[in-house]
Amino acid sequence: MNHPSHPFSRRDFLQSAIAGSLLAPISTRATEPPKLSSANSPAFHEPARDLALINDTDVIVCGAGPAGVSAAIAAARTGANVRLFDTHGCLGGVWTAGLLTWIFDFDKPGLTNEIRQHLDARDARRGTSPKVFVYEPDEMKLLLEDLCTESGVKFRLQTRVVAAYRDGRQLTTIITESRSGREAWRAPVFIDCTGDGILGALAGCAWDLGDMGNDAARECLCQPLTMNALAAVKDVTQMQPYISFYQGDLNWHVKATENFKAEIRRAGIDPSYGMPTIFHVRDNIVLIMANHEYGIRPDDADAMTAATVRARKEIHTITRALRKLGGVWEGLQIVATAEQIGIRDGKRIHGRYMVTKQDLSTHARHDDAVARVTFPVDIHAKTKTDNDKLTIERGGVTKFTPYDIPLRALIAKDVDGLMMAGRCISGDFISHASYRVTGNSVATGEAAGVTAALAAQSKRQPHQVNWAEAKELLAKITRV
Repeated sequence: MNHPSHPFSRRDFLQSAIAGSLLAPISTRATEPPKLSSANSPAFHEPARDLALINDTDVIVCGAGPAGVSAAIAAARTGANVRLFDTHGCLGGVWTAGLLTWIFDFDKPGLTNEIRQHLDARDARRGTSPKVFVYEPDEMKLLLEDLCTESGVKFRLQTRVVAAYRDGRQLTTIITESRSGREAWRAPVFIDCTGDGILGALAGCAWDLGDMGNDAARECLCQPLTMNALAAVKDVTQMQPYISFYQGDLNWHVKATENFKAEIRRAGIDPSYGMPTIFHVRDNIVLIMANHEYGIRPDDADAMTAATVRARKEIHTITRALRKLGGVWEGLQIVATAEQIGIRDGKRIHGRYMVTKQDLSTHARHDDAVARVTFPVDIHAKTKTDNDKLTIERGGVTKFTPYDIPLRALIAKDVDGLMMAGRCISGDFISHASYRVTGNSVATGEAAGVTAALAAQSKRQPHQVNWAEAKELLAKITRV
């Protein structure tokens, strides 16, 4: 489908965060007012203008979620000049703006170990397992800012990539819009870590979305969206029957969701999600994940807006109803809903290798493996009717075994100078439902970051970098 244990200071942080914007010239403005199209015209012609061009970077990373911050940190530690852009007011994406609080498939070498140890040092992690645990989202914000600052990453928040330009096959320039206006940025290598494949699509890469195959006109067969919320409870010690991962015991998860769902129904509400979940964040603060929004395309702004509004209303409706039950629910209060509704599907950019369902079934191994995935297929029902029958299904993968993601799946097929990490790497719908969790996003981000840095600094394309070379360097920059 072609559509188009290191001390840091907050002072250092501020200097790093604003470094690039102070050096950039102000965008030039049109000296004459534009000539407007006829009132009956179906199009508006936007006049051309010159933009400020910043050309001091080796690697540009778009999207500062788990994959993006990992890519930026790895590239910067390799010695590259790195810029990182994100649309939110914090680093971390789904970890922070999305209030995920829950981490899967995190028992991997590299930055995952660093993040886990830093969270422990800040008493911001619940559970002892290195693979699955709960964390405090605001501590995660601070930690990621510190790690990026210490590594020398120049990051910009509240900045969105809106266009991409190529010279032949080579991606050369992106355009962003922010409080500083519209600006152009040039680099030899870019990494799409937007989750939704925004940069790859803008650059003209082929892509797939959800379970739509190659037919963009079909109904969106995407996994549902979920909005998370932090809530305060009266006494969390009295809520063990309803809390998943209570005191680190994941075996209680399914039964806890059944108990929680029964309480929501006792309060008179049929929740849109068949496995509503509560995680214990700390003290009397919990995370509630209790809603689904079905059939929403993440590239449809109106649909995303409506889904966000409905999801937030459902969360408050559920908590108010539960509060009226009294007992353990007495005093239940929403503290904050997520800034960004959680997105499971997005554009998957075609790469030089596509991870498929067969890889999962045959425990695929690759010489250029950048991550070994141990999380099974996790497909949330695509409609409320399906959800009532079977909340989670496995896509026909009856015997899951760990498999490898190769570096080639992180390198764009149609455009040179472009890599991907996180949710938007090259894979089919079934495999994506396995590798999309954030432990794998960190691993693919690190790999992309080191590879991109090597390519930029040696004037090579990412596909010309041997993974053995990048892997050796990645081991040297690991801090734990």
